[in-house]
Amino acid sequence: MAPSLKKVEGLTYEAAFKELEGIVAALEAEGNPLDESLSLYERGQALAVHCAALLEKAELKVRQLGADGLSDFEGQA
Repeated sequence: MAPSLKKVEGLTYEAAFKELEGIVAALEAEGNPLDESLSLYERGQALAVHCAALLEKAELKVRQLGADGLSDFEGQA
């Protein structure tokens, strides 16, 4: 599996995760030449970092929404 040329930063979480799964499967298959395996590994690392950053951003947003929601309820009590 050749790594996609699309920039990692432009991918949605779902697209990045799906590509990462494909890379893991390709690396586990073990039939790749060393240079291709290294390229896949580097792309996989970039995708993993991107996915983690998107998850952190989503978690922060959920926390902020939760905190805003709690302050709304506190004002009503």
